[in-house]
Amino acid sequence: MPDVTAAAPPSVVAQHVLARRRRTRARTIVVTLAMLGAVALLAVASLAIGSRPLAPGDVIATLFSDRRDAVGVIVHELRAPRTLTALLTGACLGVAGVLMQAVTRNPLADPGLLGVNAGAAVGVVTAIAFFGVGTASGYVWFAFAGAAGAAVLVTAAARAGRRGDTVGLVLAGVALSACLGAVVRIITLVDDDTFESFRFWAVGSFERRDPDVALQLLPFAVVGVAIAIIVSRGLDQLRLGADLARALGVSPAFVVIGAGAAITLLCATATSAAGPLAFIGLLVAHLVRGLGAIDVRGCLPLAAATGAALTVASDVIGRVIAPPGEIEAGIVAAFLGAPLLLWLVIRRAS
Repeated sequence: MPDVTAAAPPSVVAQHVLARRRRTRARTIVVTLAMLGAVALLAVASLAIGSRPLAPGDVIATLFSDRRDAVGVIVHELRAPRTLTALLTGACLGVAGVLMQAVTRNPLADPGLLGVNAGAAVGVVTAIAFFGVGTASGYVWFAFAGAAGAAVLVTAAARAGRRGDTVGLVLAGVALSACLGAVVRIITLVDDDTFESFRFWAVGSFERRDPDVALQLLPFAVVGVAIAIIVSRGLDQLRLGADLARALGVSPAFVVIGAGAAITLLCATATSAAGPLAFIGLLVAHLVRGLGAIDVRGCLPLAAATGAALTVASDVIGRVIAPPGEIEAGIVAAFLGAPLLLWLVIRRAS
């Protein structure tokens, strides 16, 4: 099909581009609203499905009441906390995935490349082995500190190197993840009790999550999203090249560091709450682009909703396929994301 703007006057081309952006923005809004509806349905399913199934009507009625019977305990004290934690975790990973691929300009980039998962793992192992912490609400701060510390080290190493910022981030993240992974293996191999406790966190699970976990981490997620919104426009302009971005008044260093800070906060929040959930950020970034979103700022709400939907769906699927027990959400997410990663690698190789 011929390009209708090839021989058109500049004013006509500008109008055509503006109209296309408006259509894309309207489509993104519609898809985001539809995804929010899916999130609501999945949240109800998460509250209803389990070892004791509940009717959706009973779930909704109980959710907005103060019932103290068995159904009230199941909804308010067991399933509501894990559902809220899954929603928060998925939204954080979704936004972080979009930011990570935007700042590295690599469709295979995953938030874990910054060493966040490995840093959080070291924090959890330290809490269990040396401080006797054994609950999610107890080691969440150790995990957060380890994740944030690892991301800071990766960013500092990338800035100190001679390579470009994005290449340095990836290389430093891979190197630090390997080193921290070795530390975790050494500690868990020496101490069997630590290994047993760490194993539950490492698979990525929302089971037995305390109600306070999501509330404790919510401020960090809000700050991370706020930073993401601030640097999102700069990320869009960096796609045009660093020189042109500077000409437009954008500081590439500020954008890269800001995006790294946002990714750190969001990934540390998610990993601290639920353990390492592989492929969620990768899946969300590609799904958002496949649904038509173009600019980073415009797709952030869609990324948050898509990440929340995928994470809650992984948790629900894990409860459905192995009743009366369950398969952890991290394992289900890996089964969903691994085929996509393989397909992307094969497509890029060809």
